[in-house]
Amino acid sequence: MSTATANDLAASAAQLRAYRSPFQQFWRRFRRNKLALLATVYLVVIYVVAATAPLISPHSPEEISLLNRLGNPSVENLLGTDENGRDVLSRLLYGSQVSMTLGLLAVILAVTIGTVLGAVSGYFGGRTDAVIMRFTDAMLVLPSFFLALLVLAVFGPSIGNVIAVIGLTQWMVVARVVRSEVLRTLPQEFVNAARALGANHLRIIVHHILPQAVPSLIVASTLGVAHAILTESSLSYLGLGVQPPAASWGSMLSAAQNYIWTKPILAVYPGVLILLSVLAFNSLGDALRDALDPNYID
Repeated sequence: MSTATANDLAASAAQLRAYRSPFQQFWRRFRRNKLALLATVYLVVIYVVAATAPLISPHSPEEISLLNRLGNPSVENLLGTDENGRDVLSRLLYGSQVSMTLGLLAVILAVTIGTVLGAVSGYFGGRTDAVIMRFTDAMLVLPSFFLALLVLAVFGPSIGNVIAVIGLTQWMVVARVVRSEVLRTLPQEFVNAARALGANHLRIIVHHILPQAVPSLIVASTLGVAHAILTESSLSYLGLGVQPPAASWGSMLSAAQNYIWTKPILAVYPGVLILLSVLAFNSLGDALRDALDPNYID
C-alpha cells in the first residue's frame, strides 16, 4: 500500500470519527447552555409534580378550615394556610396542573391553527395567500389581551373558554413562521421531485414541506407556552380565568392581593412559580433556537 493511499485512509477514518449525527450536533450545542439545562430540569419536575398532584398533595385543595385561617407553616401545613384555611402547598400543587397544562393545550391549539393557515397560504400563494395574510395582519393589530377579556366576558370564564381564547389569539405568529418556511422550502428539488412523481398537494405539504418547519415550530411553541401561562395568570388574576374553588396560580395571586400587608407570603408562592416557569420556557426557547440553527458555528 502506497503512502498516499494510507494517508487517504487515515484521513477518511478521522473524518468518520469526527462525524456527528444531527441529534449529536443538536445535543452538543444545547448542553453548552447551562441555564437551558437547568430550565429543562425545572420544567420536567414541575410537569411531573402536576401529573402526580393527587398522589403527593397532603390535603384536598378545596378543604376549608375557618378555624385555621392565614395559618403559619407547620407540620400539618408546610406552607401555611390561606384566607379560607386551605392548605397552600396543596393548592400550589393542584394549581400547577391548571396553569402548566392549560398553557400547553392553548399553544397546541394555536400551533395547529397557525400551521394549517401558514402552510396553505405559503403553498398556494396568490389570492389565497393575500386573503389569509391580510386576515392575519388584522388579527395582529387587535390587542389580543383585551380581545380575550371581551370574549370571556361574553361567553363566561371557564377552563375550556380560557384555552380557546388564548389559542385563538396566539396563532398569528405561528402562521407567519410556517409561511416563511414553506416559501423557503417550496423551490427545493425534493419538492419538485415529489410533484413530478404525482404526489398530491396534501402529501407534499405534510410529508415534504412541514417537516422542514419543525425546528421553527418547536422554538415558537416553547416561547408560546410562556406567553400562555402569563395570559392565563393575568386572566385569573382579573377573575376571568379559572373560577374558585379550583386552584390556579393566577387565582391564588388574585386572592392574596387582599392580604398583601398582613400575609404577603401568600402572593410570593404563586408569583415565584409563575416567574420561574415563564423564565424556564423563555430560556429553553432561546437555547433551542440556537441549537437548531443550521448556520450555527460549532
